[in-house]
Amino acid sequence: MLGKPVKSVRPWILAALVASSAWAVSACAPIMLGGAYVGTMAATDRRTVGIQVEDKNIELKVGNRLSGRYGDKGHISTNVYNRKVLLTGEVPTETAKADAETQARGVENILSVVNELQVGLPTSLATRSNDVFIEGKIKASLVDAKDLFANSFRIVVENGTAYLMGRVTEREGKRGAEIAAGVTGVKKVVKVFDYITEEELQDLSRVKAEENQSAPAGQSGAR
Repeated sequence: MLGKPVKSVRPWILAALVASSAWAVSACAPIMLGGAYVGTMAATDRRTVGIQVEDKNIELKVGNRLSGRYGDKGHISTNVYNRKVLLTGEVPTETAKADAETQARGVENILSVVNELQVGLPTSLATRSNDVFIEGKIKASLVDAKDLFANSFRIVVENGTAYLMGRVTEREGKRGAEIAAGVTGVKKVVKVFDYITEEELQDLSRVKAEENQSAPAGQSGAR
């Protein structure tokens, strides 16, 4: 009798937990999580550890360049995956939108910039908080999907639009987008994936499995 109600609320509990910690994780994960971050998230990520560190450094450098650049008329979020920079948020003019992309491209080691900035007023704190909650629900839904590897996806939600990043196959990308589109509050899904073949996925999975087997006790990755 007790098992059924617990199962029915599990995704919402997980979504709430993810959402409540999203701000801290996005800014300070390596500092807050320390060895646990390297031992679990890094081990199951499809990027190499070196690329993960480089992505975080690029994210910080671009963020520092754009922070406060347009005063209270701009709100820009920077996310980086596999050296691909995603810019989301709002800026006051088309000139500012182009300038933000130029600033991002000025950071070394990036491969590309996806400029999804919108021209208009910055969203409210309430809207941004709701975006974080939606992001948590998408992550929870991906975790519950038995045919996907949830940690292969990077989720960014801006004003109800869900941006999906990651190294995935076309099959995984399509399935992940379908799941995200089915989450309440999602207005639109934009795929910003780096696609790999099924053969590349098999090779990558084998390499990761070997890395996990050779890792010290307590530092192997988990699904």
